[in-house]
Amino acid sequence: MEKAALRSVLEQVASGVVDVDEAERLLAPATFEDIGFAKVDHARAARQSVGEVIYGAGKTAEQIAAIAQALVEGGQPSVLATRLDAEKGRRAVRLMDAAGLPSEYDDVSRTLVAGASPAPASDAGAPLVVVACGGTSDLPVAEEAARTAAFLGDRVTRLYDVGVAGIHRLLASEDVLSQATVVIAIAGMEGALASVIGGLVSCPVIGVPTSVGYGASFGGVSALLSMLNSCASGVSVVNIDNGFGAAYLAHLICQVPTRRYEG
Repeated sequence: MEKAALRSVLEQVASGVVDVDEAERLLAPATFEDIGFAKVDHARAARQSVGEVIYGAGKTAEQIAAIAQALVEGGQPSVLATRLDAEKGRRAVRLMDAAGLPSEYDDVSRTLVAGASPAPASDAGAPLVVVACGGTSDLPVAEEAARTAAFLGDRVTRLYDVGVAGIHRLLASEDVLSQATVVIAIAGMEGALASVIGGLVSCPVIGVPTSVGYGASFGGVSALLSMLNSCASGVSVVNIDNGFGAAYLAHLICQVPTRRYEG
């Protein structure tokens, strides 16, 4: 609500023209804001504990900047945008800077954060998200997952290039895996990493198949089917290259011990 409109409501309450109940209705934040090309969801965090995230693919830099600006002005402290190529990401940063909205773009993960920088998790006893990937070619997806989890406030440890072709590299990190609250296992090719990790840990494993691989990998379908058919218990699977979705699910898993449910 604009300051002038807010002041008008308060003056009407003070003069007795508007009662408290009506003022509460007038001052209640809108659940969404129509900005023409998008309906910005200001109530997302209240419903789902996480504010709206912008999916950047298919949107222009101008649209991304406008949505982020609307979210921040609506009370969301920081905004994450995913799947922005370098040109679009840098243009969006310039547009936000011109509007007075601080932002930062990361080339590897293709993510952008606008608004206040989320504070990194500092509690050594906090739930731990371990992000493991098979090879360096999986880094864009792995970093999307790691940076999303960090944005959401989770403690994150990265285990990169620990694929099954050199399984001793993974086994050398068993102490890290044993501390995990949830492991995100990211791999292309045949996608065996999720099953191997699933057989080593007692926590949930979220498999992320990637589109990395040669012809018969079918753009990640082979890894997807392999992970779906894992013989290791406790392995769930998200869509191909969906590092964001894996991190979001990992965050919800980390929140389970702290939640209180009312019957």
